[in-house]
Amino acid sequence: MDKTALRELKKGIDGGFRAWTREHGDAVEAFFEPIKQMLIWSEKFLLETPWPIILLGIVAIAWFASRSWKITLMTFVTMVLIGYFDMWDNTMRTISIMLVSTFVSIVLGIPIGIAMSKSDKLQSLVTPVLDVMQTMPGFVYLIPVVMLLGIGKVPGLLAVVIYAIPPIIRLTNLGIRMVDKEVLEAADAFGSSAWQRLKNVQIPLAMPTIMAGINQTIMMALALVVIASMIGVKGLGQPVLQAIANQYFTLGMFNGLAIVGVAIIFDRVSQAYGKRLQSHSEVVHGK
Repeated sequence: MDKTALRELKKGIDGGFRAWTREHGDAVEAFFEPIKQMLIWSEKFLLETPWPIILLGIVAIAWFASRSWKITLMTFVTMVLIGYFDMWDNTMRTISIMLVSTFVSIVLGIPIGIAMSKSDKLQSLVTPVLDVMQTMPGFVYLIPVVMLLGIGKVPGLLAVVIYAIPPIIRLTNLGIRMVDKEVLEAADAFGSSAWQRLKNVQIPLAMPTIMAGINQTIMMALALVVIASMIGVKGLGQPVLQAIANQYFTLGMFNGLAIVGVAIIFDRVSQAYGKRLQSHSEVVHGK
């Protein structure tokens, strides 16, 4: 393609997308309004609740999910250090958008993964889309969402969800497909309907694999939260961006370590919970 034709093609695509955003932008914003309110509520709750209560709640969740005093102690020490070095508010903002984006990814991803596990044709159609979503550089996701929704929380959340949702879809599909066929035949022999077989057999047995998908979704969401700070998402990413722009080594290092600390907490807690589910599954089914 010669340069003139290529330039005209790019201008045509950009112009068409801009025209579409002008025509449908308000409708798209209205569609995402509930998610915006969820973000506002979660951030307000984490910031306005006294920090000892939030700290106690995070430590309690770590204990009940992992039942490991080492992970619980690590969680407590990490969160205390984050607060001691004056990064508590930004950490709460980061946790807020990460939790909401993970929730949206789970709500959308698990049904898609279940549908893929039931249809080879659907799997063949969705898998290339997931490949593109996982390999596309994170910065690229910011361009269309900013053109469509502007700068703020919702565009950042949308970019995070697009980047983070593939693992939960893939591993939900994989986990359900890996359920032993003999177990499914036994469920059919007892007269289970398709819904009962899915709810009572396939999902419980696939839950450790699904939890691994949730773990990877959390990690990818945290990875993009820093990039999303470029379009106005508040949190630990903004000081890192400021440190890059102004060459503030200590500011960037401290906030980067805070992100690492939060990532390690969620990674260890979700992994431990997944292992507990696996152990429970092995005991129940006599493996």
